[in-house]
Amino acid sequence: MRICVYLGSSPGHSPVYREAAEQVGRLLAERGIGLVYGGGTVGLMGVIADAVCAAGGEVIGVIPEALRAREHDHPGLTELHVVKTMHERKAMMAQFADGFLCLPGGIGTLEEIFEAWCWSQLGYHEKPCGLLNVNGFYTPMSTFIDSVVQEGFLQPRHRAMLLIDDDAKVLLDRMAQYLPPQTEHWLGAEDL
Repeated sequence: MRICVYLGSSPGHSPVYREAAEQVGRLLAERGIGLVYGGGTVGLMGVIADAVCAAGGEVIGVIPEALRAREHDHPGLTELHVVKTMHERKAMMAQFADGFLCLPGGIGTLEEIFEAWCWSQLGYHEKPCGLLNVNGFYTPMSTFIDSVVQEGFLQPRHRAMLLIDDDAKVLLDRMAQYLPPQTEHWLGAEDL
């Protein structure tokens, strides 16, 4: 099993973002969940890949040729796929993943998780989508999304498809509930 993690190519200003990326990387490796991500060494992307690699986990990177000079290929990856376009990158990452998890990041990070969530709403996949609300980062966006429901532009059942939690372990456990039974290893040992 693998999870696609979207997160910043910048580290952010607070050290809590780096700490969260490291924690998620360790959790994925401990639970036997492979990481699918953007393939680079920069920002939080590099932090999570380093953490998974250090814990002996699987890391699959997908990077467009045009971004290799800026994002720098991570040397410790299990697999690196170089593609031509961002569209190919996102499609390949989605193909490899059994779920989508979003940590703090910028416009590219937001675009990626919103696309994965939209694909779920449209029935293109049934993979769980989650936001890790590190340091309240996604609280304003969560409030906005709830207002989209209140204004009649998003159905409550589609809003419910985007799981949000402050705790990485809890969020992974919640995401696991939407996966087939053979994915029990997504749960932590304390949950079994």
